[in-house]
Amino acid sequence: MDLASARILMGVSLAFHIVLACLGVGFPVLLLAAEGLAMRTGDAGWRSLARRWSRAFAVLFAVGAVSGTILSFELGLLWPGFMGTFGGVIGLPFTLEAFAFFIEGIFLGIYLYGWDRLPPRVHWLCGVPIAAAGLASALFVVTANAWMNCPRGFTLRDGRVVDADPVAAMLNPAAAAQAAHMALAAYVVAGFLVAAVYAAGILRGRDGPHERRALGVALALACAALPFQIFAGDRAARVVARTQPAKFAAMEGQFATQARAPLRVGGWPDESEGRTKGAVEIPGGLSWLAHGDPGATVQGLHAFPPDERPPVAPVHVSFQVMVGGGSALLLFALWAAALALRRKPLHRSFLFAAVAAGPVSVACLLAGWVVTELGRQPWIVTGVMRTRDAVTSSPGIPLVLAFFLGGYIVLSAGTVAALRFLAGRPDPGDTRVP
Repeated sequence: MDLASARILMGVSLAFHIVLACLGVGFPVLLLAAEGLAMRTGDAGWRSLARRWSRAFAVLFAVGAVSGTILSFELGLLWPGFMGTFGGVIGLPFTLEAFAFFIEGIFLGIYLYGWDRLPPRVHWLCGVPIAAAGLASALFVVTANAWMNCPRGFTLRDGRVVDADPVAAMLNPAAAAQAAHMALAAYVVAGFLVAAVYAAGILRGRDGPHERRALGVALALACAALPFQIFAGDRAARVVARTQPAKFAAMEGQFATQARAPLRVGGWPDESEGRTKGAVEIPGGLSWLAHGDPGATVQGLHAFPPDERPPVAPVHVSFQVMVGGGSALLLFALWAAALALRRKPLHRSFLFAAVAAGPVSVACLLAGWVVTELGRQPWIVTGVMRTRDAVTSSPGIPLVLAFFLGGYIVLSAGTVAALRFLAGRPDPGDTRVP
């Protein structure tokens, strides 16, 4: 048994796939917006942009399908104890996700083939199921992950599941908050990543209507979703405080159980001393965040046995990265909104900030998933099954890890090369110099 290698492999696979999944959710919305503006305004530039984006999305969809399939196999190969015990409980969302994936793939094929073959409105309508199915696919998978955080819908007797209720499992108390948080994150990440590409192009001298259109619509998606994401994150944190108090305590570096618990900004948790050093503390802030009452009592890590506590430092730091990065993105979104309302020109400082917003949004996304997954440890199913009891006993996991790391490097390089190649090919009617 090699638990560390299995966890690293699953983490790398998830980190690779989650960015593609966000683009799979957000990119179709950008496609619909660009093509919709083309029909509304009659401007061929918007249509050209939509066609370019459709080719890029086809590449990302294919790569995402590969990485998603790898994750599906890894669940069974690396964690047979988990899937063997609970597969019947959480099989429903994965089945529904497969249906959503096939619907997305079918309509994507029609959409790509239908340029110049279908009436404009019919072609645009073919893009709607792509956006809807992409979102549904992500939400179904998230409900399965939420179940791992807040398991419901089964009875465990002598190590075997009886009375499984897959619907109750999928609709567990954490599902709605976690799904909303993930869906909005997908729109934020997709918008900022696409905007970063075009902001970089403008800084390199490709400053034309095409780049301005693309930058504007991508920023509009990200900046519109971001305020809702802040509220969704607050709700998700309250759900974690209620259903996973040990994870919540680790997120906030809260060791002692206390009333009027302070909200900490920054700091480094010292588990040996049982306190978080160097943090700026807001009295009563954590009690208010968790329970809506600044005088409420918050459970600390010391309320749980040492072998049931998550690793505090990485969870706390990841949570701070997510919150800090999200706050920086919100300030940037307010800056973008002010420039748009006042119709001010885009200065280089703003464009550099737009370029930085792309990787910052990805960092926030990955940090959030570190909190979600690492904060659940040592459980793979909270309070029910430990991660060490679910991992495969087969040898050779380190070799598999090395193979997949090399594969992901090659896949990443190939994806970038394909996107760059497509970016250099003009569309019919596109008068821009490639």
